[in-house]
Amino acid sequence: MVHWKFSIVWAVTLFIEQILNLTYNYSMKNSHGPLFRPLTVLILAIAFGLGGLLVYLLLARSNPRVPESATVLMQIREVARLETLEVSLYKKITFTPDPPMPGTLWDDVNNWVRFSLRAPKGKAIVFAIARLGIDLEKLGVESVAIQGRVAFVVLPPIKVSIEIKPGEVEIIGSNLDSQETAQLFELAKTAFEREAGTDAQLAERARKASERAIRGLLLTLGFTDVRFVDVLPPEPKSSFNFDF
Repeated sequence: MVHWKFSIVWAVTLFIEQILNLTYNYSMKNSHGPLFRPLTVLILAIAFGLGGLLVYLLLARSNPRVPESATVLMQIREVARLETLEVSLYKKITFTPDPPMPGTLWDDVNNWVRFSLRAPKGKAIVFAIARLGIDLEKLGVESVAIQGRVAFVVLPPIKVSIEIKPGEVEIIGSNLDSQETAQLFELAKTAFEREAGTDAQLAERARKASERAIRGLLLTLGFTDVRFVDVLPPEPKSSFNFDF
């Protein structure tokens, strides 16, 4: 980036030098010596002014001002909310509910008849979608630090959410009622969360996806380097920034 900026400055310098040569030659032809008339001075002033303005505009456009930490954090949260890894899962679940707690005498009789003559049980293949992304609740001001045009980001742990797909469930054998079927789905959801939450490869894929999305965002905001770290670096004692 620095090389092409100096190339622009060098080109503008050559342009001004050409203006000076033309002005000098003109003054030599139209006077008895290298004496600059007011018109010549005006031309030189305009040339230097245009050259300086051109350099300023080019450098200012190539070096947009980076936003503050609060703004960066807000935009990171928006990107992270959208960037989640989705994985389709399925699992064969067997569920035999325990007898309910005894209540009245008639409840005890009904439960005894039900669990003795026809014990409730259910088997099904349950399908679900696992979504893995960084835990936005743990992404705060202590997660981002800015030093010049370098952004440091501490990503929180990966969070797993499970969505059961009831319409795709395949019942293998079940005599469960609606309440017990809901318990079967809840059991499946817990099993999916435990399985996906302990899968190191899925967590790494989700983390890399979040890093790519956040890095792309910060580079478009004007940062030249984005570093994902475990601990934020200490603030520098002096902040002299010669970003040319």
